[in-house]
Amino acid sequence: MVHDKEQRPRRVVITGLGTVSSIGLGVPDFLAGLRAGRSGVKPITGFDTTGFAHANGCEVADFEPRRWIRHVDPEGLGRATQFAVAAAGMAVADAGLTRAGLRARRALVSVGTTDAETRDLDTLTETQLTEGPEHMDPVVARRSGAGRLSTGIVRELGLVDVEALTIPTACAAGNYAIGNAFDALRDGDVDIALCGGADAVCRKNFVGFYRLGTVAPEVCQPFDQDRKGILTGEGAGILLMESLESARARGARVYAEVLGYGLNCDAHHPVAPDRDSLARCMEVAHRNAGVKPEDIDFISAHGTGTRANDVTETGAIRQVFATPPPTVSVKSMIGHSMGAASALASAACALALTEGFIPPTINHGTTDPECGLDCVPNEARAADLNVVQNNALAFAGNNAVLILGRYQEAA
Repeated sequence: MVHDKEQRPRRVVITGLGTVSSIGLGVPDFLAGLRAGRSGVKPITGFDTTGFAHANGCEVADFEPRRWIRHVDPEGLGRATQFAVAAAGMAVADAGLTRAGLRARRALVSVGTTDAETRDLDTLTETQLTEGPEHMDPVVARRSGAGRLSTGIVRELGLVDVEALTIPTACAAGNYAIGNAFDALRDGDVDIALCGGADAVCRKNFVGFYRLGTVAPEVCQPFDQDRKGILTGEGAGILLMESLESARARGARVYAEVLGYGLNCDAHHPVAPDRDSLARCMEVAHRNAGVKPEDIDFISAHGTGTRANDVTETGAIRQVFATPPPTVSVKSMIGHSMGAASALASAACALALTEGFIPPTINHGTTDPECGLDCVPNEARAADLNVVQNNALAFAGNNAVLILGRYQEAA
């Protein structure tokens, strides 16, 4: 089909970033952390870890909700929602917009998550957990709904003409939310979107990965021959996206253009990734974005640091790419922040395009021959980047691949 000028899909750009992570709060600190290869690893304090042989994680430190959340009571929000709301406010300010300016626009708020406010369950007694909601702490009951991750942003920003979605596709949810916003903006359904993901470290999640034998004792070492697993993390990444026409009209700074994305769900296995399915997802993303494998300058991998994920993911990359580009994992720095993971990685990709560098894969000694890719070990690398790819995998075969490009005036 040939579109006329009025019907042609809009170009979509990222004009604001909000980042809450274990290596920095806000864009300047997050960027500095990426450049320096900073590690967010420390012993977990968010719940009682007595009885576990090891319990390191990547928690967000020095997060003061009232510093970032000013229009709703932070005490009425769970920790994951606090992260999402804070990151959204950061993104709005970073984009040079105001609450009043947002209220005049049709908006989409799309937030991905794995656990939502499951952390609150860590505080409940056995009676509260087994005898029903009438025994639950009323504060916990009020803030436990997963939908509050997106509606909390709506309330904080006072949005009125808005659709609010929470997307629960686990560890790929951030990319799912960004893809959802891309479609809405490209087709003209909304004027502006706040999208990404958020999660908080919680006992349920940690124990689940621990029982699978996939929690590393000390650090996360993606693609390393001595890697021992993931470290659970937390945080939020929220992107403010709008049409290129909107950004131009207000003279906004553009971090990156969203070129396209791909999704699939193979349902091959409850937890094990499928190489062929991931390869197909990357191919779908390339077609949707109008790029070829040789156009990709680096890949931000899912890169969890588990034995199975890293071999499967790099195998899929070699299926698609005749010569794979540098392939890195920011999880080596910030841990696996679940629903926030691919959203924070997307923010890292946007910053890499703008600033001209590739973030490193830290904690790296010797690359596993079965992975065999350039993982930019331990130190960031200066690079002239045009197109980058962000992979996200999730349990049950939910895959999401996002393609971002450096903004150029010509279409």
